[in-house]
Amino acid sequence: QVHLVESGGGSVQAGGSLRLSCEVSGVMISSKCMGWFRQAPGKQREGLAAIDRDGTTSYADSAKGRFSISRDNAKNTLYLQMNSLQPEDTAMYVCAASPWPQLSEVVVGNCLGIDSWGQGTQVNVSL
Repeated sequence: QVHLVESGGGSVQAGGSLRLSCEVSGVMISSKCMGWFRQAPGKQREGLAAIDRDGTTSYADSAKGRFSISRDNAKNTLYLQMNSLQPEDTAMYVCAASPWPQLSEVVVGNCLGIDSWGQGTQVNVSL
């Protein structure tokens, strides 16, 4: 069973940075597509960034240029570096795993067939 545990969230001022981590067990992240999502109160869950088995990345427009997804295969850990944070980035950030190795061909910043989710880590950005 895949288990994902996020950390690294917190409160920052606008313009600041955070690095989120997602420790994964039950699957080798090097063989799967992995992604980061977020959900703000009253809004739909939004895919931000994804990385496939080959290391190819995909970003939603809201993340492009400010966020960077990466992984450490030896630690089986996924990361999301977030820079130039703004109040509208306030949300619960969740990492996710797909049983498949490839990115979605339909939705940017997403994997094909995500089926495992973490509990999330809260990010609050203030002016």
